[in-house]
Amino acid sequence: MTGSGDWLLVGALAAVLVALAVPLGGYLACVHGGGAAPGDRFFTPIERIIYRLVGVDETREQHWTAYARAVLACGLVSVLLLYALQRFQGHLPANPTGRGAVTPSTAFNTAISFVTNTDWQVYAGESTMSHLTQMAGLAVQNFVSAAVGISVAVALTRGLIRRRSATIGNFWVDLIRTVVRVLLPVASVAGLVLASQGVIQNLSGGIHVRTLEGGTQLVPGGPVASQEAIKLVGTNGGGFFNANSAHPFENPTAFTNVFEIALMLIIPFSMAFMFGRLADNRKLGWALFATMFTLWIASAVAVTALESNGNRVLPRNEVTQMTTSTQSGGNLEGKEVRIGADGSGIFAASATGTSTGATNSAHDSFTPLAGGVVLANMMLGEVSPGGAGTGLYGLLIFALLAVFIAGLMVGRTPEFLGKKIQATEVKLAVLSILVLPASVLTGTAGSVLVDSATAQASNPGPHGFSEIVYAFTSTVNNNGSAFGGLTTSTDWYTTTLGLAMFAGRYLTIVATLAIAGAMAVKQPTPATVGTLRTDTPLFVGLLIGVVIIVSGLTFFPALSLGPIAEGLGR
Repeated sequence: MTGSGDWLLVGALAAVLVALAVPLGGYLACVHGGGAAPGDRFFTPIERIIYRLVGVDETREQHWTAYARAVLACGLVSVLLLYALQRFQGHLPANPTGRGAVTPSTAFNTAISFVTNTDWQVYAGESTMSHLTQMAGLAVQNFVSAAVGISVAVALTRGLIRRRSATIGNFWVDLIRTVVRVLLPVASVAGLVLASQGVIQNLSGGIHVRTLEGGTQLVPGGPVASQEAIKLVGTNGGGFFNANSAHPFENPTAFTNVFEIALMLIIPFSMAFMFGRLADNRKLGWALFATMFTLWIASAVAVTALESNGNRVLPRNEVTQMTTSTQSGGNLEGKEVRIGADGSGIFAASATGTSTGATNSAHDSFTPLAGGVVLANMMLGEVSPGGAGTGLYGLLIFALLAVFIAGLMVGRTPEFLGKKIQATEVKLAVLSILVLPASVLTGTAGSVLVDSATAQASNPGPHGFSEIVYAFTSTVNNNGSAFGGLTTSTDWYTTTLGLAMFAGRYLTIVATLAIAGAMAVKQPTPATVGTLRTDTPLFVGLLIGVVIIVSGLTFFPALSLGPIAEGLGR
C-alpha cells in the first residue's frame, strides 16, 4: 500500500519546484525581455563573439516566416552533421572503445531523434556510440534542441504581447542567449552535483575487473554526468547507458533520483512565470502554472498509487507486495529495488508529463492502468507541464482554443490579452493540436496492418497494441520513452518513427510561429465587463477541461483497446 512517505516525497518535491520555478521564471523573463539582465557583464562579450562567428546581427528582428525558416535550417543542418558524425565515428578521435560506423537507418533515426528533442534510442549507447559522438553530437543537440523549444515559446509570447509588430524576435539571438545564459549554467551546476553523488565523468574506455565468480567484466567509463545533466534540464531524455536512469552510473542514490525528477520539471514550470512577467500579468502566469501543476500532480499521484499498491494478480498466488522491514512493497517488476515503486512512479509521471523520456524503470512492466496513465500523459499534448518551451507554447495554444470556446458559449468575440482570437488563429491552433493524434493514429494503424511490424511486439493482445501506440505517441510527442517489448530497430520503425518525430516537432513549431505572427500585428482592445478573465481559477478549470476533453475525444478508443482492456481483463 502507498505509505505516508510516498506522499511526503511528492509534497516536498512540489514545494521545491514552486520555490525554484518562480525566480527562474523571473530570470528567463530578464534574459528574453529585451532589457538588462543579470550577468550582462559576463555573458554579453561571449554572445558578441558568437554573433560575429556565425554572422548574426543581434539588432535585427525577423518576421515569423523568417523565424520559421531559421528554425528549420537549424534543424536540417543539425541532422546532417549528426548523421555524418555517426557514420564516420570509426575514423574520428575520442573513441577509446573502437566503435565503428553506425548503420544508416539507425544513424538517420538517431539524428532526427536528438535534433527534435525526442532522444528516442534504438541502440544501446555504451556499445554503439563513441565518446566523441556522445559529447560533440548527442550532448550538443541536447542543448540546441532544448534552446529551440524555449526560443519558439519566447517568440509566441512576443506575438501575444506586442502591438502592431511585424516581427517576433531573432531566432539566432534567442537560441544563443538561451544556451549561454540558461542551459549552460544550470546544466553545469547540475552536472557537478551529479558527479559529487557518484555519477561517472571521465574519458575512459572502461576498466576490466575480476568478478566474485572468477571471471572478468568491463566496467564502462565516459562523460556521463555532463550528458545526464543536460538531458534532464533540457527535457531531452535518452541516456548514455542502455539502462538509462536506472543505471547506477547515471542515477546512483535516492537523492539523485529526486534531484533528477526536479531537473526535468524546473524549466517547464518556470516558463509559465516567465510568460506572466513578460505579459505584465503575473496572475496569468500563476494560472498557467496551476494548470500544468494540476495535471502533473494528478498523474504523479495516480501512477505512484497504482504501482505502490502492486499487481493485483500476484496475491492470488500468495505473493505479498506489502512494504515490510525486509522488502520494498508494490509492483517491483522492471524496477530497481533501491528506487522502489514510489520513486519509479513519480519519475515516470514526470518524464512523460514533460518531453524528457528518461526512465528509471521499465514502463512496459507497469501495471496496465499505471502504464495507461503515463501513456495518457503524453496524449495530452505536452502540457503537463511539457518540455522546455514546448510545454508553454502547447498550453498557450490550448488557451486560445479555450477562449474561443468560451466566446462561442456567451456570444462574444473571444480575446486573449486584449487581442481578438479570429478564424486564422483558431485554424492554426486546431492544426497544431491535430498533429499529435493524426500522426499517432495513422502510424499505429499502418503498423497494425503490416504483419512484419506487428510481429515486433513481444506481447499479444491489448498489451502488444499498447506497445505500438506508445511508440508513436512517444515519438510524435518528442518524448522518447518506450514500452520496451516492441522491437523498433527494423527499417519500418526506424523510418516511420523518424518521420513521426519530425512531424511532431516541426509542423507544430511552424503553426505556433504562424500564430505568433498573426497575433503580433494586432492592436489590443481595452477589457470590458464582458471580457473573459484568463487569470482566475474558473479559467484554469476551463483550460484543464479543454485539454482533457480534446485528448479524450481523440485517444480514448486507442486507450480502450490497449491499457484499459488489459486492466479490465485481469
